[in-house]
Amino acid sequence: MTSRTTTRTISRSRLAAFALPLAGAVLVALAAVLALAAPEARAQERPLLTPFSSAPGAQPPVPWRFTTLPHKERTHFDIVQLDGRQVLKVETDGAYGNLVHPVMVPLQSDTTLAWRWRVDEFVAGADLRSRSGDDGAAKVCVFFDLPVERLSFGERAKLALARNATGEDVPTETLCYVWDQKEAKGTSLPSAFTQRIRMIVIESGAAAPGTWLPERRNVLADYRRVFGDEAGDTIPDVVAVAVSADADNTHGHGLAFFSDFDLRLGAAAHNASAPAPARSPSAD
Repeated sequence: MTSRTTTRTISRSRLAAFALPLAGAVLVALAAVLALAAPEARAQERPLLTPFSSAPGAQPPVPWRFTTLPHKERTHFDIVQLDGRQVLKVETDGAYGNLVHPVMVPLQSDTTLAWRWRVDEFVAGADLRSRSGDDGAAKVCVFFDLPVERLSFGERAKLALARNATGEDVPTETLCYVWDQKEAKGTSLPSAFTQRIRMIVIESGAAAPGTWLPERRNVLADYRRVFGDEAGDTIPDVVAVAVSADADNTHGHGLAFFSDFDLRLGAAAHNASAPAPARSPSAD
């Protein structure tokens, strides 16, 4: 009996002597894998759009950049402190301008764009349905790179003229989310100037003074809603996101504020950027 017990004890000891180093080796290997994966995980956690809250001063942080049209007064984009946060102030006074952040990401079924905004002053006389009134205090635009071959000859010619006139690589398609004073929420319509820009009104009328409204949009659903007629089954990449405000047609004045933006590729891309204001993806 003693001999068998001794044999079992020795066997267990040998097993432990073999298993413990093996377990230690596994743990070391796992730690190495995690260490190698950490930089990639940290990279995934970086926001795709540079936060306004990261700006060291009054200028929007790089790579946000200002663009405009020739011979136009400039809409002002400034970083300010408001309600205890560092946010983007957008003020237009008979002016035109866009603040654009380049990005190159695939448009997927669960790609979302989220932000918070408030409008303190709408542009008086704005009318999205007419050229003389095509102004707004608050727009968020997404640029797409649909191949030009999908456009009609006339649209290709107009796009080429726009690129030559501005010196900018004008996108083939632009979807703008608008907070308008009078158009009903859920309204979709093209720009009065070009079919290359199409809009969805996602907020309508004045909110209570100082109220911030949260948004979260399913970008592909909205894209198909406004550009599905020309894109068909083609799904382009997102090449930029922009904040826009203009009052050059009405010669009015507008004032709005924007929080950081959160562009997410969704679970398909395993993106884990910072949490955004809660609102279910929708297409009004």
